[in-house]
Amino acid sequence: MPIDPGPTPWQLPRPRPRDHDLIASGGDLEPSTLLAAYRRALFPMPADLTSREVCWWSPVRRGILPLDGLRVSRSLRASTRRYEVRVDTAFPAVIEACADPGRDARWINDGVVRAYTRLHQLGWAHSVETWRDDELVGGLYGVAIGGLFAGESMFSRATDASKVALVSLVGLLADDHADRRLLDTQWQTPHLASLGVVEIPRAEYLDRLDAALELPLPRAFG
Repeated sequence: MPIDPGPTPWQLPRPRPRDHDLIASGGDLEPSTLLAAYRRALFPMPADLTSREVCWWSPVRRGILPLDGLRVSRSLRASTRRYEVRVDTAFPAVIEACADPGRDARWINDGVVRAYTRLHQLGWAHSVETWRDDELVGGLYGVAIGGLFAGESMFSRATDASKVALVSLVGLLADDHADRRLLDTQWQTPHLASLGVVEIPRAEYLDRLDAALELPLPRAFG
C-alpha cells in the first residue's frame, strides 16, 4: 500500500469554471503537494523551458482515455505479442528516458525526476515498461490515486513500444470498477487522439475525478 506523506503546507486551489488552463504558480514538488494537486485536478509543469518556478495546470478541455475507447489497430495488436510488459521494475530508467532532452518532454527536469522518483518510492507513482530481449525499449509513468491514473509521459525506442505499454495500462485498469476509473492524459494531442483520447469539459472532469478518488487502487498498483 502507498505511504501517506501527510498534508501539504500549501493551499492549492480547485479550478473554477472561468479559470484558464494555468491555475496557479509557486509551492513545491514534495509528495504531499503533488498528491494534493492531483486530487484537485492540478498537475505541475513549468510555464516555459527556462523557468524553474512550479506552475499548476488544469486544462479547460481535459484529455482522457476512456477504457473502452482505446483504438488498437491490427499492427498494434501484433506488436503486443512481440514485447514483454512489466510493472514497476525500472521506474528510474523510464522517467530518465522520458526526460531525454532530445525529446519534446524537455520540461521533465532534474527536479521533476527527483520528485516523481520519491513519489514512486512511497508507492504512488508507477511505471509500465515494454521489454524486448531483456532490454527496456519503451514505457510510461504516472500517478495512481484511488481510481485515478494520471499519465505523465511515455517514450519509445522500438516500433509501438510506448503504445504497447498503454494497451497494457488499460488492461490493468479494466477491472470491476472500470466504468468509474479515470485515465487522465492532461491534454489531447493528435497522436493521443489516434489512440482514442478524447476531450471533456473541466466540469465533467471534476465530477469524474471526485467519483474516481473514492475507488480502490487497481490490483497492479495496490
